[in-house]
Amino acid sequence: MSLASRHLIFHGSLVLLYGLCLGAPYARAITRGAPAEIIHAWRVAHASLPMGAILMLAVAAVLPGMGVGKGLSWGLVVALVVSAYAFCVSTTLAALTGQRGLNRSASHGWGRTVYAANMVAATSSLLAAVLLVLAAAASLG
Repeated sequence: MSLASRHLIFHGSLVLLYGLCLGAPYARAITRGAPAEIIHAWRVAHASLPMGAILMLAVAAVLPGMGVGKGLSWGLVVALVVSAYAFCVSTTLAALTGQRGLNRSASHGWGRTVYAANMVAATSSLLAAVLLVLAAAASLG
């Protein structure tokens, strides 16, 4: 297995663990009767981070068989890892602060940080998706 794949496995496992651990504050928000938007924010963090981690693990499994160059492989790894950690920051801060961070002009205080992390995460996710399509296409022949 390539070093790139092993990095995806390592970082994917960390993000998976982190996302699953967010089940505790999600449950606390429910049991203490937090507002619906806070419960929803914890649900998003608890559900979406493991999904991203599973994507990283899946890509790690198929990447060696794609036969693409190191540049494309590492570009995909970096884009996925940056995206995952940026989503760890944005979803956690959104749940902690109640800031959604979806609109730059409406964001203030922690909202700016949530917005910035969301933008980094979304941009790197889009880049990762494009690179994955390119890798898949290149592996066809």
